[in-house]
Amino acid sequence: MKTAIITGASSGIGQATAKEMALRGFAVMLAARREDRLVELKNEIEKAGGRAEYQVTDVSSRIEMQSLADATLAQFGQIDVLVNNAGLMPLSYLNKLKVDEWDRMIDVNIKGVLYGIAAVLPYMEERKKGHIINVASVAGHVVSPGSAVYSGTKFAVRAITEGLRKEIDPSHEIRATIISPGAVATELRNTITDEDVLTNFKSRSGVEPLQSIDIARAIVYAVDQPPHVDVNEVLIRPRQQPN
Repeated sequence: MKTAIITGASSGIGQATAKEMALRGFAVMLAARREDRLVELKNEIEKAGGRAEYQVTDVSSRIEMQSLADATLAQFGQIDVLVNNAGLMPLSYLNKLKVDEWDRMIDVNIKGVLYGIAAVLPYMEERKKGHIINVASVAGHVVSPGSAVYSGTKFAVRAITEGLRKEIDPSHEIRATIISPGAVATELRNTITDEDVLTNFKSRSGVEPLQSIDIARAIVYAVDQPPHVDVNEVLIRPRQQPN
């Protein structure tokens, strides 16, 4: 049985990805900060016949990310896939000087991805096999007013993942994939405290957002490819989203 670690598994894309991968036979290690959500998801997956464990994890802690990888090996004996999904999106205009929010985005969106890679890459290199999937964003391609810092973190995720891909020993079956979603109906917008950004969001209409399951299926698509196929990036927007 293959095994996947999924960060940010307590809601949204992470939750949907955990369910989808469990349905396809993966044992899933669920990671997030909200233990009640993780317990609920673990029970749901097990009731559906899947296998799941969880560990409360703050991805901005290198120690906790290493502990997550170690716990996965202890529980399941191997790590086949890491989905670095945890992220924050407190969009704001730079002149609002929400520096604490900037720091938190950098800690979670960039350092969290790096700590995830650091926790699993030595094991994957030793085994010469594995798949690291980093969730970026359309904001890593297009910068909008209010998204400067968030976009900066997602540009960084794309650069880190591409750098990883180029550094992998070509004789190893290790793959690196960027998933860049457009507008998705998740809890990410709940972290926005800038009223001007929120007003701008409310003024947009006519775009039906993606659902978390749409991104989960894109992740599973990349994972399901044969070993000689490396899906480098999936850029997925709602059909009506222009940017």
